[in-house]
Amino acid sequence: MSVRLRFAPSPTGALHIGSVRTILYNYLFARQRGGTLALRVEDTDRERLVAGAIDSIYDGLHWLGITWDEGPREGGPHAPYVQSERLPLYQKHAQELVVKAAAYFCFCSKERPSPRPRRRRARRPSRMLSA
Repeated sequence: MSVRLRFAPSPTGALHIGSVRTILYNYLFARQRGGTLALRVEDTDRERLVAGAIDSIYDGLHWLGITWDEGPREGGPHAPYVQSERLPLYQKHAQELVVKAAAYFCFCSKERPSPRPRRRRARRPSRMLSA
């Protein structure tokens, strides 16, 4: 069986140890199983994007000697590998779901918090021990 793994860093800063651990595990597993490793950039958090972060991530991974088979610069059969460039594809599929009545539009504002987590927290018994 062939495996296909991905590493999806967010270009919100420099490569950090948690990301290194994740891609190292994926890299070793993919290589051990004769699989494919894809790099997909998660750039959907537009407010937190850092200029030059993608280059920094590439540089750090190359310095570590980690290579991948598919990615934004390398291309591959499942392009595009930058999440924001996939938006038209997602919009098409979302619209198909709406037409089939399998999904609906949400008109909530970004500022409107979900009431569910608050209610759950309020009902949860305290786990703190009293003195």
